Order: sequence, then structure tokens, then C-alpha cells
Amino acid sequence: MLAIGLMSGTSRDGIDAALIRTDGEGIAESLAFHAMAYEDGFRMRLAETCQRAMAMDAPGFEPLIASVQEELTELHVQAVADLLGRSGRMAEEIGVIGFHGHTVAHKPDRGWTWQVGDGAALAGAFGITVVGDLRSADVAAGGQGAPLLPVYHQALAYDLAKPVAILNLGGVANVTFIGDEGALIAFDTGMASGLIDNWMQAEGNMPYDEGGLVAASGRVDAAVLGAMLDNPWFDAPPPKSIDREEFTIDPVRGLGLADGAATLTAFTAQSVARGIRLLPERPKAIFVAGGGRHNGTMMRMLEEATGIAVSSGDDLGWNGDSVEAEGFAYMAVRRLHGLPISFPGTTGVAAPMTGGVVFAPH
Repeated sequence: MLAIGLMSGTSRDGIDAALIRTDGEGIAESLAFHAMAYEDGFRMRLAETCQRAMAMDAPGFEPLIASVQEELTELHVQAVADLLGRSGRMAEEIGVIGFHGHTVAHKPDRGWTWQVGDGAALAGAFGITVVGDLRSADVAAGGQGAPLLPVYHQALAYDLAKPVAILNLGGVANVTFIGDEGALIAFDTGMASGLIDNWMQAEGNMPYDEGGLVAASGRVDAAVLGAMLDNPWFDAPPPKSIDREEFTIDPVRGLGLADGAATLTAFTAQSVARGIRLLPERPKAIFVAGGGRHNGTMMRMLEEATGIAVSSGDDLGWNGDSVEAEGFAYMAVRRLHGLPISFPGTTGVAAPMTGGVVFAPH
């Protein structure tokens, strides 16, 4: 069927919308992609929403969060409308929308995860069935609720030499390992671009370090980097996941702009390298999706830190910007067919299980 996937990630830069054709198993064809950037004002409100949600003991009503959820849903409606227009498709042709929403707090250790976004309103806007709230069932069953993309990574990598690793670099980084016999292991490795973006916005009046050029001109502060890596979470065995708000730029305050960017970029690379060492086998190659693959300094540091060839997924014909959104379209179709989207090796759930709430249009 034709399926749309929507992703608002931890980078908080906007909405990725992808259209694919899939049966939810081995067949997937990318048909269209649209990225819609958030305006600065909404990005600030979204960041404040995440901070407030992280301070709460459990999901509940909070005026700002409720307001941002309504605004976020309206922006997703606009993104779907734009994607349909660009692809030349009618709403009636679409079988399902996979709606991730936006994670405002992720606390699986306390038994909850919170993605804002009104799936019923999105379904009603287009008359298309929506699958949303894709993480909560996994967390309720004792899983981490993340990462969820591995099932789609496995489909993308079906013809690659194994073992192989697929690394997603958004605001947070996560790795998917696919072994010779089909073993599937995945977990968050730590930060990707989240802290770098925060640093550039706070100290450089820039949204991000484009191409990693600022970091390339700086020097890594080994003492600061060592202190940041001195966290037992990095050595904890998978499955594991982490919220973007668990780390801050405080350790690099006092460094110059370039040195801070270089140190935070090295922090990402070294975190990934620590994660790779937790895998049962050394991958033959690492293929990267997500916005971080555009950061040349990060890609170079990743290869140096891991000692493994690191390439963009685009080299395989993927659109590295759309992989996450495509993955949620793929998972939505799997949900309709009752197929699992999370597994013991990816989220730590006891048995493979499906997930997501189905919102049928009225």
C-alpha cells in the first residue's frame, strides 16, 4: 500500500514527510520526500515544552504543552498536504499515515515515554487512517521504547555484507547492528548533533555547525572530553535509550566557539565508538543516515574513533534525510498487519511485539 511517514526528531529542526510503497515486510519503494522547517519561534516553544515535560513526574496536562501539541499537529497537517501536492497523489490513495509526533520526554526507567501530537485530528484532516503513539506499548511491556527504526534498517540492508551497522545521527545517535545470521541489536549511543546545535545557537548565533566547518577549525579539549565520557551509561550493555535533555553543553562553557564545537563533535564520535565495542561482532562497515552525515568533521572523527569505514547511506541509493520518516510509514503498515516493530535485541522487550494506536478517520 501507499504509506506516509512523519518524523519530528530530537534535532527540533522541522518535520520530515516521506511517501513509500510497502507491504510492511521486504518490499519498500521510496516515492517522495518533503522537509518542512520549523520557524524559530516554534522551535523555542518546543524546546521549552521538552524541558517542562522532563521535569514532570508523569505525562499530564500543562498549558504550554497542550498549546504546542495543537500547533505541532497543525504543522503536520500542512506537511502532509505539501507532500501530497508535491507527489501528485490524492489522499484517497494513501492507506495509512505513520505519525511519530514529537518526543517531549522519554523516561523508560520510570515506565513512560511521551510523544505529543493528535493522531485523531490528523486522521480527520485527510480521511486517512493514522498510526500514532508508537513507543508507549513497548515501554509498558518493559522495553526502552527506542530505537524503533531497526526493523526498517534491516529491510534496507537486506543485500549488504554482514555484519553491518547502520548509524542514525539526529539530535541523538542510535546504532542498528545486523549480524550474519540476522541477529538484530540496536540502542542509543548518546548524543549526535543535539549538543552541537545547542552550542552553536548559544555561542555562535547559528542554528548548527554547517558541514562541521567550525569544529574543523577548533581543538578538542581532551580533559573536558574525558570528563564528559566519564559516565557509566556509556558502558551499560544494551538495550538502552536516552533523552536529549540528559546531557548539556555546560561542560564546554568557557571554551571558544571552535574548540567547544570540536569537543562536542568528538564527544559524539567517541560515544559511538564506545557503543560499537558493545556489539557481539565488529561490523564490516558503518552506513550513516540522518542530518549528521552532512557534518564532514563528524564523519571523519567517527571513522578515526571506530577504525571502521564510515559512509553515508546515500552511497547505497538511500535518501539519508528521509530514512526515519520512511521507517515510520513502514512501521504503520506493519501495525495494520499485526507485525512486530520492536524486538528483544532492539528495545529489550521480552518478545517481538507490534505497537502504535490506530486512529480511524470519521
